[in-house]
Amino acid sequence: MTNRICRLFGIKYPIIQGGMIWCSGWELAAAVSNSGGLGLIGAGSMYPEVFRTHVKKTKQASSKPFGVNIPLLYPNTEALMQIVIDEGVKIVFTSAGNPKTWTTWLKERGVTVVHVVSNSKFAIKAEEAGVDAVVIEGFEAGGHNGREETTTLVAVPKVRQATILPVIAAGGIATGKAMLAAMILGADGVQMGTRFIASVESSAHQNFKNAVIQAQEGDTMLSLKQLVPVRLIKNPFYERVSQAELNGESKEALQTLLGKGRAKLGMFEGDTTEGELEAGQIAAIITQIEPVEHIIQNIVLEYKVAREQMSHVKFNIGE
Repeated sequence: MTNRICRLFGIKYPIIQGGMIWCSGWELAAAVSNSGGLGLIGAGSMYPEVFRTHVKKTKQASSKPFGVNIPLLYPNTEALMQIVIDEGVKIVFTSAGNPKTWTTWLKERGVTVVHVVSNSKFAIKAEEAGVDAVVIEGFEAGGHNGREETTTLVAVPKVRQATILPVIAAGGIATGKAMLAAMILGADGVQMGTRFIASVESSAHQNFKNAVIQAQEGDTMLSLKQLVPVRLIKNPFYERVSQAELNGESKEALQTLLGKGRAKLGMFEGDTTEGELEAGQIAAIITQIEPVEHIIQNIVLEYKVAREQMSHVKFNIGE
């Protein structure tokens, strides 16, 4: 299964775990890396010293490559970046900001840099900034999302045409068959977030994990497009936000409704009524909370079986 992504990161399988806020602590990152993928610590929900602790614990729990995801919109980004260097982290995924801001600084210090984008225009800008790979995140993805609402099926081939960089597909991917489909479209690897929320090692609250595996088609929606678009599982908090948007409430009113700490309240503390529950559409096909090792083994097996089956399929289109 070796390809450009495996070689870039030094991993066995081209499977990257999303660096999700409140869900991607050291236990999840280490478990994914130990199982052959690339685990990511989600720094977006961590104060600098908490982040340092998670990095240290990941290094203790795994000798395999791992990385961190750092959203660039937070005020403590500089402190987080310094910890990356101090602790010898070799892989950084950046998101929610301009890749030019930190890419050169990181690469000069021996760090492999990947940037998350929502369309081909931003993929080109990321390549110009000097990143080593891009993640193209489709409309199906959980958490913060692109305003264009471009699906993964469309976004991956567009980005593949636009850049020579290794491309990692994200959004609506949780199975081996989906991974194969992404590869056929031009991806070199896949990133999965929601699939790993529903894992034993995820730091998400059990109530949130249960909400993910209980979700059905249509139970997640892209919301708060006036602020920062985010896909949420429908709950009473989401319904109030949706009604406010239908009523044409101002950005200020929506910000007041959102308040502070909603994501932590829902995903980490388990308040599924008043909390923000960020998850992707793929939650509709996830039915079990499993150990990471089993999740990755099943994905790889299904990928190999599907690829073998495809090699024997005869298409008689038009006959």
